[in-house]
Amino acid sequence: MELFDTATVLTRVLTTGVVMSIEKSDRELPGLERLLTKQTGRTRAVLVNSRTAAIHAALAGQGIGHGDTVAVAEPDAATGRFLDWLGVGVADGGPVAYDHVALDPANADRLAELARTGTAPALVVDLTGLGFGPAAAVLTDDDRVWARAERLKIFGAYDLRTMWTQEEADASLVPGVQFNYRLSPLVAACVRMALTQAARPATPTGARS
Repeated sequence: MELFDTATVLTRVLTTGVVMSIEKSDRELPGLERLLTKQTGRTRAVLVNSRTAAIHAALAGQGIGHGDTVAVAEPDAATGRFLDWLGVGVADGGPVAYDHVALDPANADRLAELARTGTAPALVVDLTGLGFGPAAAVLTDDDRVWARAERLKIFGAYDLRTMWTQEEADASLVPGVQFNYRLSPLVAACVRMALTQAARPATPTGARS
């Protein structure tokens, strides 16, 4: 993305005064969620601030936690260490708990294609390679997976009502340990612009001979 485009996006977000992901008037996070669900064909999206947060959310969304064992497609050393920190073991075979796609400028236009190969209940999309800071998303068609993952990222609070009043509507969704995995609207806005531009057909330059 050109520097001018980045500056335009940042100016737009900063002008609104909405820079925190807990504000109801934020439009950047819902905008990125809609774009990701449209491009991947999944019905639900959870935005988080790192790849490991997305892995955690994908597992927690399925009720997988300390003491459980899961199959992971092509786990790397960093993922292995994170799963070990969570107390989750790695199985040698079986259906994988989540599929994984890492985007960068070279493959950002292929998100829909890459997402189609996934068969797991959750799809982890690492957006960090697009160059705007750590960012990731969990995509799923399962409302329960989405609800649990959404709770994990904001101290166990589903929305502003439950966050500020501590009135719990569904105790089964509250994680045992609360985390702050929220994504900044500033980062979300830049990621959305990058994905939107990547999906556009290339514009020919120069005159035809």
